[in-house]
Amino acid sequence: MEPFVFFGGKGGVGKTTVSSSYALKCARDGHDTLVVSTDPAHSVGDVFDQSFGDEATPVDGVENLWAMQIDPDDEVTRHLNELRQQLSEQVSTAMVSEINRQLEMAHGTPGAYEAALFDRFVEVMRNAEPYDRVVFDTSPTGSTLRLLGLPELLEDWIDRLMQKRKVSIDLFEKAAVGNNEPRRVMEGDPVLAQLQERKSFFEFAGETLRSDAAFFLVFNPDELSLNETARAISDLEASDLSVRGLIANKLTPAPDDDETGRGAQYLRDRIATESKRLTRVREEFAPELVATIETRTAEVKGDLLAAVADEIEIDTTVDPPSAAEQ
Repeated sequence: MEPFVFFGGKGGVGKTTVSSSYALKCARDGHDTLVVSTDPAHSVGDVFDQSFGDEATPVDGVENLWAMQIDPDDEVTRHLNELRQQLSEQVSTAMVSEINRQLEMAHGTPGAYEAALFDRFVEVMRNAEPYDRVVFDTSPTGSTLRLLGLPELLEDWIDRLMQKRKVSIDLFEKAAVGNNEPRRVMEGDPVLAQLQERKSFFEFAGETLRSDAAFFLVFNPDELSLNETARAISDLEASDLSVRGLIANKLTPAPDDDETGRGAQYLRDRIATESKRLTRVREEFAPELVATIETRTAEVKGDLLAAVADEIEIDTTVDPPSAAEQ
């Protein structure tokens, strides 16, 4: 298994429970494990009954396990502030106020959320040396897919920006006339240096996601969840990111054999319907169904979390990262 493991899926299917359970499974097998949540709807703090923030914090009572809760709004603010600082150092004073205005407008635009979280994800992966495995509890499928699709898109965009910058510098150097010596600004150009740094950043991200990351999708046994899972598999494969396995969560528990009331019949009918959907998953979906988890009557935490961990048939052995060594 790769060192980085992502759990995605439709909102509300139980990604935080599953990712936390798998992280616990890895920790119990002796691997130093970090679980990172970016889903504001349900945090790892709820699962472990402990507050977590932007820095990795040991999970109380569990050896080898740390947790981190990334706040998307805080990340967008931090991301834009860093951009503001970088741009302000490279433009005239007259442009600074316009940059500030544009960045304020960008705060709530589509894509700001994904860009900020993408940078944070990659930052975590680049600084993952203390851990054997990092488990990501991601936001709902649509946002995650846009996030994971950024490296290839942004690498091409950076290449085009770098080429335009080089052409601009070349024309500026050739514009020297008379006895003036041309200003050789290609070497050490701060804009080119910044673009090259971002290009290296995206190259690392793309290679890491393709070579050192495993992706699992969590779904519930209903048609909407299955249909979205099928689309997610297709979209991830289009980005050269294959789904390693599927996890069916919140399955209906069976009544005792001697129960004959209306409630028992309802449960049996639901189980029959869910069984047909699981058969569809096994027959029509390429990724393997690696776990089937029954719904619990209480919040999954403590002993219940350990029980769910036992139901997740995903290997915890860690292969060393290949991309990070390059």
